[in-house]
Amino acid sequence: MFSRPSLCGNLGKLCRSGTAAVTATPTTAAAAATTLPSSSALALYDARGYHEVVGDIICPSQVRGIDHIRDPRLNKGLAFTLEERQVLGIHGLQPARFKTQEEQLQLCKIAVNRYTEPLNKYLYLSDLHDRNERLFFRFLSENIEDLMPIVYTPTVGLACQRFGLIYRRPHGLFVTFNDRGHIFDVMKNWPEPNVRAICVTDGERILGLGDLGACGMGIPVGKLALYTALAGIKPHQCLPIVVDVGTNNIDLLEDPLYVGLRQKRVVGREYDDFIDEFMEAVVKRYGQNTLIQFEDFGNHNAFRFLDKYRNTYCTFNDDIQGTASVAVAGLYASKRITGKSFKDYTFLFAGAGEAAIGIADLVVKGMVAEGVPIEEAYSRIYMVDIDGLLTKSRKVGNLDGHKINYAKDVEPMSDLEQIVTAIKPSVLVGASACAGLFTPKILRTMADNNERPIIFALSNPTSKAECTAEEAYQNTDARVIFSSGSPFPPVTMGDKTYYPGQGNNAYIFPGVGLGVICTGTHHIPDDMFLIAAQELANFVEPSDIERGSLYPPLASIRDVSMNIAIGVTKCAYDSGLASTYPEPQDKRKWLEDQLYNFNYECSMPVTWTWPRMPYIKTRAESPLIAAIK
Repeated sequence: MFSRPSLCGNLGKLCRSGTAAVTATPTTAAAAATTLPSSSALALYDARGYHEVVGDIICPSQVRGIDHIRDPRLNKGLAFTLEERQVLGIHGLQPARFKTQEEQLQLCKIAVNRYTEPLNKYLYLSDLHDRNERLFFRFLSENIEDLMPIVYTPTVGLACQRFGLIYRRPHGLFVTFNDRGHIFDVMKNWPEPNVRAICVTDGERILGLGDLGACGMGIPVGKLALYTALAGIKPHQCLPIVVDVGTNNIDLLEDPLYVGLRQKRVVGREYDDFIDEFMEAVVKRYGQNTLIQFEDFGNHNAFRFLDKYRNTYCTFNDDIQGTASVAVAGLYASKRITGKSFKDYTFLFAGAGEAAIGIADLVVKGMVAEGVPIEEAYSRIYMVDIDGLLTKSRKVGNLDGHKINYAKDVEPMSDLEQIVTAIKPSVLVGASACAGLFTPKILRTMADNNERPIIFALSNPTSKAECTAEEAYQNTDARVIFSSGSPFPPVTMGDKTYYPGQGNNAYIFPGVGLGVICTGTHHIPDDMFLIAAQELANFVEPSDIERGSLYPPLASIRDVSMNIAIGVTKCAYDSGLASTYPEPQDKRKWLEDQLYNFNYECSMPVTWTWPRMPYIKTRAESPLIAAIK
């Protein structure tokens, strides 16, 4: 979905150049006919790639009139004026009706609402993007509240599960383990020369759905569509990638429709060397400052790669840092309700994977920023994994990686209800992908121990949430401060209706990406995600809190992204991480000047007049010049 340039574009150009070479060399008409029949030559010459335009600067001499209809970057549908249709040679190829982009947007809304199944809406949007890029992105950006659940969670999870069935054309790069030693050669096949942001996954942990292998392409495609729709990053600067090292999902391996490598996952040293080669190939192809966003890697790899690459590449992991930032923003907003600071909270995390630890690490950073000693900050956070509470004395489970920071010197416990009763947390965060984990008893215990219990059920998709918004409100007498990772419908309690906010990473990563790309930042410190959390929390209005949300409406997300980008830009220059100089004084205007234009532009080549040339009498031609003529 939401494709970037098809790889056949370059192939078409090679074919045309080859045709020119063949047809130019024969010395006789017979030889020409023997070498290549004229009809075949004409057909080959007329073959055009799916995309004839790269970058955001169009060379008029390289674009034919018909390309304005065939290429989604150039196509305006019925919005071409009569003059454009006649001059471009496309008059008569469209009906007589002229439509503005606004009229087309209304038609898009009617068309997408005709479908009742979310996956059908997803496919309609995919087709729209493949036909008319500007219309698609404007439609998405202006209707984000309705379309976010379609282009991203939860519908994108279903699209990944059905990927083998709905796959139509290349929407990004598939770099397989069989390409090791030639990853740079694969990267060269992508026709865009100025990629600034890459979102990459190996498909091992897609949302809460598990190992989907190459079918995980829907995730980076959807993420980068939001980069453009929500932050105005130019679409040609974005590249979705799947690194296909196989899958351990037996259902997929046996599925005749599976499109990836039909083998078990490569692990160990070979896998690490493969990812190393990929990172080096990205830098060789697009430069050291290319943003590389890791997405939906397995827990055992996500932190390793973040620690390994964060100081040598421009990279971040959205599952760790993006999720942390949006969750901490919700916690900042909750302080307005409780009147307390982080040091007054006791945190309990249900789940100890990359999302939970990422949030906990950023909470620690936030407490340290408030003047709390780091040892005390760690002591305020408890964490539970599949084997129970993280303790130093437990006999089961492991405490590898970042888990050890949150292990407590207390008696081991494995039952979550028992743990909640014993610890009496003021904040309960779910990042377990275990549906229904927060039972009515746990929710009631939270309400008994806290005047305003804070409960975040962050697991995606909706079917994996630890509790629903309705369950949270009903079992806490509507005193809960609630947030979720997937959208939930409004909840009515008595005479009041609550509209629970969704802690969607889309509030964070587009703005961070915009700031990083524009400044040419070398590396991305956690400070930028804490700044993003603070900027997001500052955008929450009292009216948002009153209706039950810790986040601003999704309709305002483009303004949020700009504020975050400004904060990231300031941080980049203050910390010496930026490489774009001189530092802009008016950072908002500087960023706005680099945004994608969602509106149609004139399809006619720019023309201008020359001044009338002065009359200068020329001398008579010499006999030598006349003889030459």
